[in-house]
Amino acid sequence: MAIHFTDENFNEEVLASDIPVLVDFYADWCGPCKMLAPVIETLATEQEGKVKVGKLNVDDSPETARKYGIMSIPTLLYIKNGEVVNKTVGVVSKTEIEQILSSL
Repeated sequence: MAIHFTDENFNEEVLASDIPVLVDFYADWCGPCKMLAPVIETLATEQEGKVKVGKLNVDDSPETARKYGIMSIPTLLYIKNGEVVNKTVGVVSKTEIEQILSSL
């Protein structure tokens, strides 16, 4: 199951993580975000122990979204050692996400 990231736990859960992290920036009202949600949940299960997979609601945690310049959702940030190493905007395929994750 995907982890719920917030402004409060982002540093600890994401930036200080010892494994790569996939962060899905989304909002409850966003149609494309709803389309991507099942893919994120599947990846959270499949990648458990290798990649930390979670979601951050931009309405509930605007500080983190602003810090990373999130202008469109869904946006996926791929973070390794506290640094953004890749980013995708919009709905992307599970295969494309897996390819990026495998490069981490």
